[in-house]
Amino acid sequence: MTGLHSKKGIGTAMRKHADARPSHGTRMLTHGGSAMLRTTLGTMMFALFMGLVHAQGSYEIQVYGSDLVAPGNTMFELHSNFTFMGVKAVVDGMYPTEHQLHETLEITHGFNDWFEVGFYVFTSADSRVGWQWVGDHIRPRVRAPESWHWPVGVSLSTEVGYQRAVYSPDTWTWEIRPIVDKTIGKLYLCFNPAVDRSFHGPSVSQGVTFSPNVKVGYDVTKVINAGFEYYGAVGPVTGFDPLRDQMQQIFAVTDLNFSKDWEFNFGLGVGMTGATDHLIVKMIIGRRFGGKRT
Repeated sequence: MTGLHSKKGIGTAMRKHADARPSHGTRMLTHGGSAMLRTTLGTMMFALFMGLVHAQGSYEIQVYGSDLVAPGNTMFELHSNFTFMGVKAVVDGMYPTEHQLHETLEITHGFNDWFEVGFYVFTSADSRVGWQWVGDHIRPRVRAPESWHWPVGVSLSTEVGYQRAVYSPDTWTWEIRPIVDKTIGKLYLCFNPAVDRSFHGPSVSQGVTFSPNVKVGYDVTKVINAGFEYYGAVGPVTGFDPLRDQMQQIFAVTDLNFSKDWEFNFGLGVGMTGATDHLIVKMIIGRRFGGKRT
């Protein structure tokens, strides 16, 4: 799910764990495991081209890195964001976004070197309606293991779930998110060309929509990585919306890599079009438990 608020409920999600950079020592897959992974990747890519997806609005604002949670580990993350300047009135039956606090619990478990599953609980709070449950999503994800020796990190995420109509008119959505990243010295680059599809709500007729996300980070020190994250939602793949109706948002972000067990991300986001919430602050705190760590 991701980072912009639109009539549809934009589902961008940038993720860069503290271990999001290429890790060494990944176990070699057996022939059977490799064949299963290729079959799974093929199935998900087929679904991608058949036109599936979209996730919920600005509840998990994160760009995904290609690395997964290590086998046997479980990652607990709290995604917090607050909209200082956003929609001030009810639009399409949705509550106003201005002065909304969003808190999302994400729990992700790594099953092996190429497969993980994440689960989300979305909530929202403001002075008008108090604290409310928004919805839940599930997100299986596979990656190309290091034993394939690809020059970039590659993984593929699919996310499906429900959200209440007062927070997103499109109540059932599906997102497919290809993920490509690369570390070059102190520079980290990541691209998520996500596509989304609504299955219940006013955006069903739009078909598949395109939501690109980008992260660029630089290691200022061994602990501090600073950079920016971009979130877009440009409309149907068959014909983009006019620029004024697109969602375009950029965040200045800082990641703190003070421990392999912890994740911390903080960002200040500015909307660049009239259709985008204009000022959002976000924070992610995560902790890994169990299993072996890479």
